[in-house]
Order: sequence, then structure tokens, then C-alpha cells
Amino acid sequence: MAKYNQLSAPYIIMPGQRLNLTAYNRNTVSARKPAVKTDSSSQKNKKTSCTGQNCSKNSKTAIEQKNPITYSSPTIKTDVKITKPKKSNVKISHWRWPAKGKLTETFASSQNGMKGISLSNQRGTPIYTAASGEVVYAGSGLRGFGNLIIIKHNDDYLSAYAHNEQLLVREKQQVKAGQKIATMGDSGADRVKLHFEIRYQGKSIDPLRYLPKR
Repeated sequence: MAKYNQLSAPYIIMPGQRLNLTAYNRNTVSARKPAVKTDSSSQKNKKTSCTGQNCSKNSKTAIEQKNPITYSSPTIKTDVKITKPKKSNVKISHWRWPAKGKLTETFASSQNGMKGISLSNQRGTPIYTAASGEVVYAGSGLRGFGNLIIIKHNDDYLSAYAHNEQLLVREKQQVKAGQKIATMGDSGADRVKLHFEIRYQGKSIDPLRYLPKR
């Protein structure tokens, strides 16, 4: 019958579904759900299977659990301490010149003016950090600066070193004052030079006010 009616496992048929008895017999029958007869004597026996105290005792036993499950509420710790990040507002004792070379451009306070200083020298001239701190950027993703290094000295001061030939430090690296961090080049510039900036609270300031006289 499954074959004649194109039924597949698990061969489920629904009430009212038309079925072919043979491949050639087009007569159809309706599949009806068979009626279930109930034995009144068995029902009667179930009702009278217990009497008096025995019946109530059995009902009570069925309801009670031998090992009841108990749930406890989770404990919440209230003594957790939240530590605030430490500030890195360490004072800078003094600044160092970032490289040897000729001072070719100086700071200008105008809106479109020079935001730092430029030092010119030969390609490969060592570049040094002007003060101790942490490297927060080392890459070439900022247009117009070439290979750039930015060092955070404390919560107020940053220094920037642009147009480098080679970067010798990586981001999140701690550096000391006077440490070699790059070599001079012309990346993002028209000639070999170092563009150096000091920023106070994000604003460029004149580096010559902080660098020692030479």
C-alpha cells in the first residue's frame, strides 16, 4: 500500500486521506481513526482497588517525594573592589633634542602655520625620543606625516616624529629619554628631514620653549 500511494518512512497517514488499495484498483477508502473501547469492568476495578485508609495512604505516598529537590539562591559578593586606572601624569624633568641637524623650519602660531620644527640632515641620521614615555602610535596611516611615531610622556604631553626612514619601536613600548627610535628619511616629504612636534593637552606648542639651547 505504501508503494501504491508513494508513502515513505515512517509511513504517516492522516484522517480523511485517500488511499489506493492496489495499483490497478482506483476505488478509494477513507482512513478513519478506530474507536477505542473501554472495559467498564477494568474501570470499575480501578475505582474499587482501594478502600478506606489504604486508599488515602496510597494517594499521599504518590504525591510525596522521597528526595525533594531544594534550590538555594546564589550568593552575591559585596566586597569586590573596583580599581581605578592609575594616572601617568609624571613630570618631565627636561627635554632632549630629537636629532642632530640644521633647524630649517620653526613653529608658527597661525592657523595654517608650522605646528612644530624641522631638522635637516643626511638620510639615516638617528632619531631619539625627547623624553621618556610610551609609544602610542608607530606607522604610516596619517596622511602627510610619512612614517610617524607618537610618544605619550604623561597625561598632558605628547611628542611626534614624522617623515622617518625606518621605525625602530612598536606601539605600547616603553622608551627612555635619548633612546634611538627611528632614522631620518623623506617619507611623506619632499626632502630628508625630521618634523618634530610637542603637544600639550592635544594642542601643538612651540618646541623651542622646551628644548635646551644649543
